[in-house]
Amino acid sequence: MKNTNVVVTANAKINLGLNIVKKLENGYHNIESIIYPIKWCDILEIIPSKKFSFSSSGIIVPGQNNLCIDAYNLLKNDFDIPPVKIHLHKLIPIGAGLGGGSSDAIFTIKGLNSLFNLKLSNKKLFSYSSKLGADCSFFIENKACFASGIGDKIEFVSLDLSKYYIQIIYPNINISTKEAYSLISPITPKTNLKELVKKPINQWEIINDFEDPIFKVYPKLNEIKHYMYDQGALFVSMSGSGSSIFGIFNKKPKISSRYSKFTFLSK
Repeated sequence: MKNTNVVVTANAKINLGLNIVKKLENGYHNIESIIYPIKWCDILEIIPSKKFSFSSSGIIVPGQNNLCIDAYNLLKNDFDIPPVKIHLHKLIPIGAGLGGGSSDAIFTIKGLNSLFNLKLSNKKLFSYSSKLGADCSFFIENKACFASGIGDKIEFVSLDLSKYYIQIIYPNINISTKEAYSLISPITPKTNLKELVKKPINQWEIINDFEDPIFKVYPKLNEIKHYMYDQGALFVSMSGSGSSIFGIFNKKPKISSRYSKFTFLSK
């Protein structure tokens, strides 16, 4: 039976450590990070239509351009697929360091692949991801990995956090990637992230290079980090270039009324 529509969930990610290693001549940066999938999800519905359209609900998506539209156009150029309606119900905060936009792009391609039975291999998906964004490639396999290069080189790691609670607090501060990188100077890391995550979580000496400069501009983020440690977190860090702060807990943490509007908790 031919599909008449496709509904997919596009999940977020967190960064367990983020080292900014080198600035490249093209303006991009080489990085090193452990990336881990999180169940905080946007919802995408794709329906065949006589005319292409994109709409959204939930969190307001600014501007006319969207990575979901870019993803559709990439496939249309190669496969001449018919028009569709794409509706994005946005639940992952924007400018939060959670990869929501990149996830939406890859899951749009996955949804179109399913809807039109394009039979795209992961190798082909990786080729599309490089055209959409540096960190899009993670969401193809969507499992724990060590990311290097500009975030596009993926090496899977053995890491399972399913028995822990992961709390994410988004303080309603939108930090653009451009702003974050303007505050930082690249430095060669002295530690190996792949080795560090093999230790017990409460012994992780894992650093996000963005934290120090961004915390100086947005001290509320440091306040949230200390709040999570006070609640018994084993490890707390900012994700990506911010502004989300996440904590890993053995026991279910309390959710403060100060942060309840933009707090996510998973196990």
